[in-house]
Amino acid sequence: MDEKLPAHAQWVRQALDTYERPLLRYAARFTGDFDLARDVVQDAFVKLCREDPAKLNGRLAPWLYTVCRNRALDVRKKEGRMQALQQNEAEARPDGAPGPGRRAMAREEHALVLEAVAALPANQQEAFRLKFEHGLTYRDISRVMNMPLSTVNYTIAQALSAVRARLRGAIETPQIKERA
Repeated sequence: MDEKLPAHAQWVRQALDTYERPLLRYAARFTGDFDLARDVVQDAFVKLCREDPAKLNGRLAPWLYTVCRNRALDVRKKEGRMQALQQNEAEARPDGAPGPGRRAMAREEHALVLEAVAALPANQQEAFRLKFEHGLTYRDISRVMNMPLSTVNYTIAQALSAVRARLRGAIETPQIKERA
């Protein structure tokens, strides 16, 4: 951190460094457009600049996701459309595997998971991604999505069950048929 910055500016900068990229991915799922997602995230951080860290009481992540979600929904409503985030637009993440064969297999597995998640209803997708992609707790997801904790628990359980079933089917069904 820059020692010359005031404490509040350092807090905002640390939040920006930690949450900007995950919030961009999250907002892009609502807006379907990375430029709109950038605007949404920028609005969230502008709002954060006006907040007192003590007021957030250690709940920065759910606060940011909630502000981002609400702004993205407003933008989506204004735009009158929602486009799904395309797999090729998703952020590529290196998996750390040494060989190209392993990387190719990991990409195929990742694509299968993305397909399974994309097949979920919108509320299950959002809860699933908040939990497993963004690392929020069930309580935080409850706050972000404005739904009871028991509903979050049920929604994620249903999503996991559906993803497992779809992946089990993809794994059990050979991709290449063997010649007899």
